[in-house]
Amino acid sequence: MDPTSAEPTPPSPAAPRHDSVHDARLDLPPPALRLRPPTHRVDPRARRWWVLRGLVTGGGATVVVAVPWWLWEPARPWLAVPLALAAAWTLARVLVEPRRRYAVHRWETTDHAVYGLSGWITREWRVAPLSRVQTVDAVRGPLEQALGLATLRVTTASSSGALTIRGLDAELAAEVAERLTQVTERTPGDAT
Repeated sequence: MDPTSAEPTPPSPAAPRHDSVHDARLDLPPPALRLRPPTHRVDPRARRWWVLRGLVTGGGATVVVAVPWWLWEPARPWLAVPLALAAAWTLARVLVEPRRRYAVHRWETTDHAVYGLSGWITREWRVAPLSRVQTVDAVRGPLEQALGLATLRVTTASSSGALTIRGLDAELAAEVAERLTQVTERTPGDAT
């Protein structure tokens, strides 16, 4: 058979392009819900809150190890390493953590989703579509109350648990919780 007389083969289909954020074959969310950096910083007072939390938790652990080290001389050799580790952890929690958290933590709400970025060692970057939101809470612990701060907790139908935004101004957190509640009521979906 003459190769010039053979019927030309149809061109092979082009490889699918994956430059779109939304691709039904990959079951990705629509563009409005893509994972993107949130725009808002937390309240600057959150740094003080993280310092106080570090002092309470890390400092508490250091004291628990330091008291027996101080009072029981035979235990000093084997308590020296745990005491040094507890003191180093407290210093990291007080000097490093607040700066790193403030540099990283971001949040944003839209009519479609809640965005959150948090962490100081391990970072968590999450998007919660409003159609999946089950509850919205503004939570204030004792230290947060003293500093005028609150934590916004958005519970979703997700195995990852609630999306938590810590370090917001208390009034802002209440306003955002109210707005999200209203938007969620109007958003179609079954939140499951």
